[in-house]
Amino acid sequence: MTDARENPDRPVVAVGVVAFRGSEVLLIRRGKPPKEGDWSIPGGRQQLGEGTRATAAREVQEETGLDVAVGELIDVVDFIEPGDGGRPRFHYTLVDYMAEVLAGEPTAGDDAVEAAFLPLDEAFRRLKWTETRRVIALAARRRGLALPAGFENEAA
Repeated sequence: MTDARENPDRPVVAVGVVAFRGSEVLLIRRGKPPKEGDWSIPGGRQQLGEGTRATAAREVQEETGLDVAVGELIDVVDFIEPGDGGRPRFHYTLVDYMAEVLAGEPTAGDDAVEAAFLPLDEAFRRLKWTETRRVIALAARRRGLALPAGFENEAA
């Protein structure tokens, strides 16, 4: 087996984090494939011997410089991007958690080229992948936050 992220011979386990500061959500703009240049939640690949909650905290710290208190599991999402010859170019199993930012302001680092706290309506406008909006919507509802106009059905 290889450890390839692109054209893998097995799915790659990664962890995403929907981190809140009050009613704002933390987003990063990706600096590497897949989805390079797109806005997303912080996250990345799980390391051997590392639990998913530890992965969540480490990835937020590496990508934004922020410490978080990792909370409940939101969902597990599949990301499979087709490649040539019927094999996936990328295949990730994404374990997404909620988290609360403990303190500070985000600074882009590691795989992120930008990092920012955004109100939900602005975050939803920036996000291209419907699954990311859905996961954030699920987390927002669990926090008792109203979804922005036009995005009320995202958690469905």
